[in-house]
Amino acid sequence: MKPAPVAETPAKPRAGWADVAKGVCILLVVLWHVIMKHYLQITWHLPAPIPGLWGAFGDQLLPLRMPVFFTISGLFAASAVQRSWKVTARSRIARFYYLYAIWFTVHTVVLSMVPRFDTLAAHSALDVLEQVTITPTNLWYLVALAVYFVVAKLTRNLPVAVVLGPALLLSAVASAGLLAAPGNRGQLYQNLFFFLAGLRLKPWVERWARTANRRRLLAGGAAYVVVMLAIRLLGAKQWFGVWPAVCALAVLVGIAAAVELDRWAWVSRLLADLGRNTLPIYVMHMPLLALLHAALLKPFSSAGTPVQLVLAVFLPVVLTALLVTVCLTLRRGIEAAGGSWLFELPARRQPSRKEPTVAEPAWDDRPTMVLPLVR
Repeated sequence: MKPAPVAETPAKPRAGWADVAKGVCILLVVLWHVIMKHYLQITWHLPAPIPGLWGAFGDQLLPLRMPVFFTISGLFAASAVQRSWKVTARSRIARFYYLYAIWFTVHTVVLSMVPRFDTLAAHSALDVLEQVTITPTNLWYLVALAVYFVVAKLTRNLPVAVVLGPALLLSAVASAGLLAAPGNRGQLYQNLFFFLAGLRLKPWVERWARTANRRRLLAGGAAYVVVMLAIRLLGAKQWFGVWPAVCALAVLVGIAAAVELDRWAWVSRLLADLGRNTLPIYVMHMPLLALLHAALLKPFSSAGTPVQLVLAVFLPVVLTALLVTVCLTLRRGIEAAGGSWLFELPARRQPSRKEPTVAEPAWDDRPTMVLPLVR
């Protein structure tokens, strides 16, 4: 008589608000790049300062986009950090740097065809060396995650205050301009704190999400608007400690907003789906935007006032939606054609004889940008 099968423990369900937050953040990242690298480069002939309003809108969300992304990455990293160095080195550190190297190559090739596009790109062998080592390009998020996992592993047994204190100090020093940080290197310094905070303060963050409500969202949102206005009026962005503090407030507001959006079924489904598919959008939207910029800048700049009025109002949203759609469509086509190695570290060869293997991390605790890679 065969023994009854042992029931498997059901996997812990993913927090819907976290995927919603990632979906919003990736849209804001693409929107910011559309505004700064294309929209504001157009020569406008308008009677109203509509482009300036879009620029100001994007600027006010700077403290929210990447700090929220990294906080959620830290939440999903909690169990991975406790695994062996062997598992973490491949499934996290090597994986992220591999993805950076692959897409750095793609970006470098494409951006060489549009040299006037205003973004960090390699134009010489020395640039390549610098950008694959100490000064990452717009793909810096992938490098940051690889580095942050090393830091998280090395400090996993230290007290919370001993880990978060120096990370917060580093963020304050970097954001105050007291540390040399060319290119996107400063982003690596500034956001380590938020990754480690998501990792080490996971129960507190989850408690905040459980208790978030509309009243807290409105109060936090109002405080955030007042703080951002004060920073702008006082020129306080580089005052020591101000930027990490406002980013921390933005994270709280962002989580509360994601919880509220998660209660709207149709909005939640759309944003959560984007949140589970952020990687192809993140790695592909910039070269696509560069090509669109080269094709559209001149005709948009020479368009008549009525056409420019329509473009000024709707172009950022339309172009963001177009880029996101094209990225997701291209990803499906690339994978169908056998190009999954562009989105995933290739598997190691299976041993010829049966040997014990180390289990790969579960899908639902993978960090933010690579969640869609392991479905």
